[in-house]
This record gives sequence, C-alpha cells and structure tokens, in this order.
Amino acid sequence: MNKKVFGRKLSRSRPAREALFASLTQALIINGKIVTTRAKAKAVIGSVEKIVTMAKTGSIAARRKVMSKLDNKREATDILFQKVVKAFATKQSGFIRIISLPRRVGDNAQMVRMEWTEKVEYEGKKKPEEKGKKDEVKKEEKKVVKKEIKSKK
Repeated sequence: MNKKVFGRKLSRSRPAREALFASLTQALIINGKIVTTRAKAKAVIGSVEKIVTMAKTGSIAARRKVMSKLDNKREATDILFQKVVKAFATKQSGFIRIISLPRRVGDNAQMVRMEWTEKVEYEGKKKPEEKGKKDEVKKEEKKVVKKEIKSKK
C-alpha cells in the first residue's frame, strides 16, 4: 500500500527518471517549448516551476542548485538566469502552459506541447533569411566544383 508517495514513476528506475526530468527541463529552457507525452509533462512541470522560482533569487547558491538539477549543463543554466528569469520578473508562479496536441500515431499516447507562458527572447536563433543565404552559397560552391571536375575531364 503506497500512501503519501510523492511523484510519478513513469516505469523507470530513480536514476533514469532523474535523467529524464533533467533532459526535459534542459530542452524546455534551451528551446522554449517541447513536445512530449501528457504524463511526462505533468510529472516534470513541478520541478521546472521550482527551478525557475529558485533562479529568480539570483544567488550563487541558487545557481549551484539549479546546475545540479540540470546535470551541470552551463548553457541551460545561463539561459535560465539571463533570459527566462527576466521574462518572469513580475510573476510568482504559472511559468509553463501545457497545450494538448493530437494523439501519437504509433501508440495512441496523448501528446502535449509545454511552453513558457510569457515570451522569452532567445537571441541565438537564426532567421530563415540567413539559412537561405547559406544554402545559396553551398549551391554555388557545388556548381563551381562540378565545373572544375568537368574541365579536368
């Protein structure tokens, strides 16, 4: 009889579950939104809210605790402390929303999208125009290489 047992097991051992929660949290912090199953989203939402609340203090101790929760990933920790905390300066809770998506085709699992409730500015994302320019440069390079190969024959 499991009374007052906290959390969800998700058919995983404790280390596997901790790794799953850390990776989902990192992905959410770095990308701003993730698509996962409803069970995983509901299991991880509490820990993400606690991490954001802890990060709002801005102390070194809070940074160290957050890094330990995120498997010592400095990139995710820096993004959390620099960008995410600024977006939620006035909020006390409710940092994440869960939006239902159609069920997954393979196993009919209920899928959801987890995202921040406020807009978080991610400066590192590339614009589509920059990608197009790179593609054009690569195409031109391929044409030059093809011409050189033809001229050698």
